[in-house]
Amino acid sequence: MFRRILTFSMDLTWLGHACFRLRGREGVVLTDPPDPRSGAAIPKTAADLVTISHDDPRHSSLRSVGGDPVVLRGPGEYEVREILVTGIGTFRDDEHGAKRGRNTIYAIRLDDLVICHLGGLGHVLPTADLEKLGDVDIALVPIGGADADLTAPKAAEIIHQLEPKVVVPMSYDPDAARKDSPFERLLHELGVKDVTPTSKLSLSRSSLPENVQVVTLDSRAR
Repeated sequence: MFRRILTFSMDLTWLGHACFRLRGREGVVLTDPPDPRSGAAIPKTAADLVTISHDDPRHSSLRSVGGDPVVLRGPGEYEVREILVTGIGTFRDDEHGAKRGRNTIYAIRLDDLVICHLGGLGHVLPTADLEKLGDVDIALVPIGGADADLTAPKAAEIIHQLEPKVVVPMSYDPDAARKDSPFERLLHELGVKDVTPTSKLSLSRSSLPENVQVVTLDSRAR
């Protein structure tokens, strides 16, 4: 049964599209920062580590990033300021990248939590990738359809593959709350009826829910 989760210690804020700020004791991670000219601008944000899933301008610009971050742009095993990251090569479509190209998903271990950012993933995950990812606590899942071929049923299937404790949708228009929007279709696939947006998610390992829960973050509250 899916329920809405209350905010509780690692802070996760949605800055828009696929860009999140993860703030923990070990540092600040920024995912997929967009080019300000792409229509998905974010405020100037300092970070210690930046992950970039693919080269679309809405996912790959450092124009709004402050500080002197380490920037990850592809698969590999990384350690930055005790933040452990596994990058896994995937595709933005279900034809091995023939239509939209490559994508990297990242499993980020921060403050003893594993956050999986799926970038522009466009297909369900093979067993080998699931084994590389291991246990996932929080899954950041694209649902808008503009960046990838990820339909609501595919997104729901990936969520069931990952078995996270918390699901956060991304890459969609939060104002498009009409009945047939990608967001509403995903909620239907997951059996969720009512989810209230919150401005920030704060979690620690001890406060993770027992059953998978869906959280919607309001990108306008920064």
